[in-house]
Amino acid sequence: MRYIQIVILVFAYMLTSCNSGDKEKLKESLPNILFIYADDLGHGDLGVYNPLSKIPTPNLDQLAMDGIRFSDAYCPVSVCSPSRYALMTGEYPWRSWKKSGVMANYEPSMIDEGKLTLPQMLQNAGYQTVGFGKWHLGTTFPTKDGETPVGYGRFQDDQNGANIDVTKPVSDGPLDRGFNRWLGFSCASECWIFEDNHIVGALVHDLYTIEAASGTEHLEKIPLQGFLPYITEKSIDYLQQFKEEETDNPFFLYYSPYVPHIPLAVDQDFIGKTDAGLYGDYVFELDHYIGQLIDELDRLGLKDNTIIIFASDNGSQFIATSPEGDNEQATNSPQDVEKVINPDAHQPNFPFKGTKWSVHEGGVRTPLIVSWAGKFPKGQVSNQLIALNDILPTLAGLVGESLPDGTARDGHNLLSAFYGNNVTAGKRESVVVRGSGNVYGLRQGNWKVVGEYPFVSPVELYNLKEDPGETINLALKNPEIAEKLLKLLNDHLNSAI
Repeated sequence: MRYIQIVILVFAYMLTSCNSGDKEKLKESLPNILFIYADDLGHGDLGVYNPLSKIPTPNLDQLAMDGIRFSDAYCPVSVCSPSRYALMTGEYPWRSWKKSGVMANYEPSMIDEGKLTLPQMLQNAGYQTVGFGKWHLGTTFPTKDGETPVGYGRFQDDQNGANIDVTKPVSDGPLDRGFNRWLGFSCASECWIFEDNHIVGALVHDLYTIEAASGTEHLEKIPLQGFLPYITEKSIDYLQQFKEEETDNPFFLYYSPYVPHIPLAVDQDFIGKTDAGLYGDYVFELDHYIGQLIDELDRLGLKDNTIIIFASDNGSQFIATSPEGDNEQATNSPQDVEKVINPDAHQPNFPFKGTKWSVHEGGVRTPLIVSWAGKFPKGQVSNQLIALNDILPTLAGLVGESLPDGTARDGHNLLSAFYGNNVTAGKRESVVVRGSGNVYGLRQGNWKVVGEYPFVSPVELYNLKEDPGETINLALKNPEIAEKLLKLLNDHLNSAI
């Protein structure tokens, strides 16, 4: 009996050692990951998605030629914070404490403490996790009087941050949710830029200011039009440092510009460079800096072993843009969406109906491009149904990380699709999307149902294959399909909200 026990223990040890060795071998071969996350960029802004686009996007178009482009990719909600939550957690955002809307100033983290995030998962796998740009998932700021920051829960306050203590560290932010390093802001209307946990600067913003705060003389003041080149330069600095250190740990670089979100703070060198007005110029400027980042990867010899992923957090807020338009004064409100379309104007969300804030395809469809030289197919277009909440489990599968039960509940491992294959096991059969308020949609196959929760008739039903612009409501002609999809949607929301 004793002999049998010893044999079992030795076998178990050998098995464990083998698994450990396999993991070490996998770790040595892990690719770097660059995730580029645009802010309010439309599906139709890129030339590879819209042959009628009036915006040159040579770098993103080339990225698509070098990799695989997804035609049916979704950001689950058509506004910033919720889609960022889905990316970071693999869950629909209505599972969080913030049931709807975007994070307002100084609100605590939307992500519960202890919930596994995308950077935390990669950190567990041995990655250096660094982020530059926009967080917008909540951060707690210290105050001099122990009260909540002035402007808490709002998006604009003339006395914004008057009681903020800029000498003390922030908490409950990116470093507490999986990042080793961070440089950027939490929410633009807060204006504060922090490096890791320390406030180091502020955005110079026409609407949002820090003038009421004290002790800010030493902080770096960065004009809004300078923030894109600023985070690009800092990202490139990191890549150079990474190359010099010759570390065995790969990197996850989260590059999250505040572009082309309004206000359209286009640098003077890019104004008038497109036929799509200031908005188009801003997208063109973003493409330029993305090109700088990718070129630096190539120059440093890192590109071949780096997965590059590009997506937008939701659709553009503009139906049409042109040099004659006055988008410079646009506000971040659905009431400000231009209703008249110049047939010759650029259409950011082409060919879809709806904009940011909308549950229609223009609000929730995202361009998604994935490239890895020599591994993922070049120039391929995939119609695999995929959502931002699938990124965490997919990358977990790629780096060999097992996800604990209850993690990424609304995500699927679609790694096979990154390799250009049809996904069978664990395939995403449907996706839930949301616009402003309680307007939800569910897509399954070619069909999409839309309604306001709690649902009452009539609802909207579209066949996206035949009618991608969602112009013909087929709910009355196909009540059985509408009822089936509505039941799936209702069951999900009843269990999640």
